[in-house]
Amino acid sequence: MSRASVPDQAQLLWPTVQAVRTLGGSGSIDEIVATVLEQQDFTEEQQQVLHGDGPRTEIEYRLAWARTYLKYMNLLVNSRRGVWALTERGRSVHREEVPGLHAEVVARQREELRAKRRAQQSKGMPAEAEQQIDDEQDWREQLLDVLMSVSPAAFERLAQRLLREAGFISTTVTGRTGDGGIDGLGIYRMSLVSFPVFFQSKRYRGSVGSSAVRDFRGAMAGRGDKGLLITTGTFTVEAKAEATRDGAPPVDLIDGRRLCDLLKEYELGVLTETRIVEDVRVEKGFFADL
Repeated sequence: MSRASVPDQAQLLWPTVQAVRTLGGSGSIDEIVATVLEQQDFTEEQQQVLHGDGPRTEIEYRLAWARTYLKYMNLLVNSRRGVWALTERGRSVHREEVPGLHAEVVARQREELRAKRRAQQSKGMPAEAEQQIDDEQDWREQLLDVLMSVSPAAFERLAQRLLREAGFISTTVTGRTGDGGIDGLGIYRMSLVSFPVFFQSKRYRGSVGSSAVRDFRGAMAGRGDKGLLITTGTFTVEAKAEATRDGAPPVDLIDGRRLCDLLKEYELGVLTETRIVEDVRVEKGFFADL
């Protein structure tokens, strides 16, 4: 299926507003994406269309642009922790108003870009290409590209290390073929109780579908009832529903975004440097009172 089968960012503006309203006026990126996918009834095939070579899907990419434009339109704001919330205007805006607000932003950006290019040309500087604002994804995409370049065995060892850092008291990688997709087993201790957790790590570009969850659960049958599926990609709405289906052992899912955040949290190949920015302001009134 081609990218043309996915609605463009302009068509996703109102569904994004609707999704945040459904979530109570605010939500994380994952919550907003999941709600849009569910409410708009996208097929698994649409959810698996990649943006370029991946790892992000085209829907994720266009929804990132939709959030950015809604921010320019003063309908959404976002915090440093990645939570997006409706503004007062966003809570009251009507569907028929959104296209006009979007057109105003596009026209303003084009004029600003033309003015910038004219200024650069007057200084003899080459015109810069339009800079795309991509929803604070740069470091995650760099990390996912690195993860896609490592060997399958290395990725399994990374999953093993992550589980250990997260508090698993014993973690082993099976490394055996024909094991039904199970890559390893960890023992997680919660207070006085411990239980085994099977895990599978999938280096994947795009969305993992419901069949992968069913296959993984089938591999666990008769061996345990706790599973953890880790991927560099995303999970379709159907995969998330299958993971929590009534009457079946639940499978916990960690997608690429959550994986990046966990590696950052436990400082596994990701370092965070805190920068102190000094704002200096001259108080003219002080000198006037001398």
